[in-house]
Amino acid sequence: MAETTVDAIVIGAGPGGYHAAIRLGQLGKNVVCIDRDEVGGVCLNWGCIPTKALLHVGEVVRQISHAGDIGITVAQPQIDREGVAKFKSDVVKSNVGGVATLFKANGVTSVYGDASFVDKKTVSVKLRDGGTATYVAKEGIVIATGGAPVDVKAWAHDGEVIINSNDAVQLKRIPKTMLIIGGGVIGLEFATVYTRLGAKVLVVEMQPQLLTGTDLEIAKTMARILKKQGIEIALSTSVKSLGRQGAGVSAVLNGEFTNGKDETREFEMALVAVGRRPVTDTLNLAAAGLSTDAQGYLSVDLQRKTSVDGIYAIGDVAGGPLLAHKAMKEGVVAAEALAGDRSAAFDPVGIPNCVYTDPEVATIGLSEEEAKAAGYEIKVGKFPLIASGRARTMNESDGLIKLISDAKTDRFIGGHIIAPQAESLIGELVIALEMGATIEDIALSIHPHPTLTESIMDAAEALHGKAIHIVNPKPKVPAAA
Repeated sequence: MAETTVDAIVIGAGPGGYHAAIRLGQLGKNVVCIDRDEVGGVCLNWGCIPTKALLHVGEVVRQISHAGDIGITVAQPQIDREGVAKFKSDVVKSNVGGVATLFKANGVTSVYGDASFVDKKTVSVKLRDGGTATYVAKEGIVIATGGAPVDVKAWAHDGEVIINSNDAVQLKRIPKTMLIIGGGVIGLEFATVYTRLGAKVLVVEMQPQLLTGTDLEIAKTMARILKKQGIEIALSTSVKSLGRQGAGVSAVLNGEFTNGKDETREFEMALVAVGRRPVTDTLNLAAAGLSTDAQGYLSVDLQRKTSVDGIYAIGDVAGGPLLAHKAMKEGVVAAEALAGDRSAAFDPVGIPNCVYTDPEVATIGLSEEEAKAAGYEIKVGKFPLIASGRARTMNESDGLIKLISDAKTDRFIGGHIIAPQAESLIGELVIALEMGATIEDIALSIHPHPTLTESIMDAAEALHGKAIHIVNPKPKVPAAA
C-alpha cells in the first residue's frame, strides 16, 4: 500500500476542519482533508444549515398564519413535505458545493473515508469506495472529527419513530404528535420546526429550566413565549421509559409535570435530544500516543496543541462549547500554529451562543446568576421588545434585551437577547465584550432608528436610569441600618 506524504493532514471536514484545511492551503501547505461523509460535516449536512432552512420555512408559515393581523387575507398555508425537504436539501447542496470549490481554489485535497492513526505522523484511510490509502504528515495533523447525537441505550433508536437530530432533519414525515426529550438548543429548535409544520409537541426537560446554563430570566421568558405558541413544556420531569407502541411510541413520564406520579402518554414520534458526544472512537488514538478524558475530549492548549507534538485538536473533540463558530476559529488558529505562527492563540473573551427558535435567543458573556456567583456587584438594564417601534412595525412584540454590567466599573459583562434576528443583533455585543466596552459606551453610541438594534442602546440607557422609550425603574433605596 503506497504512502502519500503531505505537509499536513486534517481529519474531519466539518466547520473546524474545513477552516483549518483552507487556511493551511492559503499558507502554501500541501494539505489533505479526510472525512467519511461530504465536506461540511454535521453543520452543513445535518445541523446548522439544514435546521435553519427548516426554521425559515416555519417562520414563513407563522407569518402567513398571522397575516390577518396586519390586514392581509390569505389562505392558510398547506405544507408540502416533499417540497420543504427539497428546499432544505438544495440549501445543503449549495453550501457543500461552496466548500468543495474553496478546497479546489486553495489546493486542498479532499479524501472520503474513515481515518485512523498508524503513528503520530501517519494516518490510514479506509476509503469510501472500498480501497485503502495511507498519508504521512511532515508538519502536523489536525483532529476535527466533531460530534454525534447521544443515543440512550434504553430507548432503542430506530430512525423512524424514536429518532435523533440527524433523523429529524431528514423530515421523512410530519407526525401529528411528537415527544421531544431535552429542552436544550437542539430540542427547542426542532420543537419550533415541527410545531410550525403542524405537529403537537411536548418538550420534556429534567432540569427546572429550559436551556440549562442560560440566564434564568431569559429561559423563563422563552418558555412563556413557546407555551404561547402552543408548545407544551414539562420541566423537572423525566422519561422513565420509552418504547414502540404500535405505529408510534409510549412514554412514562414522572415529575413536576405529572405531580410526581407516573403518567403514560403516547405519541407518533419521539426525538431524543439529550446532547452530543465527541467522535474519536474510530481514530485509534493510542497509536499516536493520545488519550481522551472521561467525557471523551482531548486536552489542548491555547494553540489547540494536544499532548503529542505536531497533533492538534479542534471543535467538539476539544471540549465545549460545542458550537460551529467556535470550531471555525479554532481551525484557523490550529492551522496557523501548525504552520509556525507562534502568536496564534484561541483566547476569546466570550463565545456567543444562539438558539434559532422563533423568536431567537442569543447570549454572550455572563448570565445574571453567573455574574453574582463570580462575585460581581452587578447592574442590569432591560428593554422589552414591546416598546420597540421597529418591532411593532414587524408585528413582533415578544422579546427582551438584557444587559449586565460590573457595577463598580460599568464594564459590560453579559448580554442576552430574545428577538427576531437575535443571532445578528448579538454581534454588536460580542464586539463590545471583546473590546472591554462600558455600558455608557453602548448607550452613547447613536444607533439607527427605527431598528431592532437600537433596543440594545435602550437597554444600556435603562441600566443607567436614562431610558426614553420605557419608564425607568425606580432606584433601589438602601435598607435602613
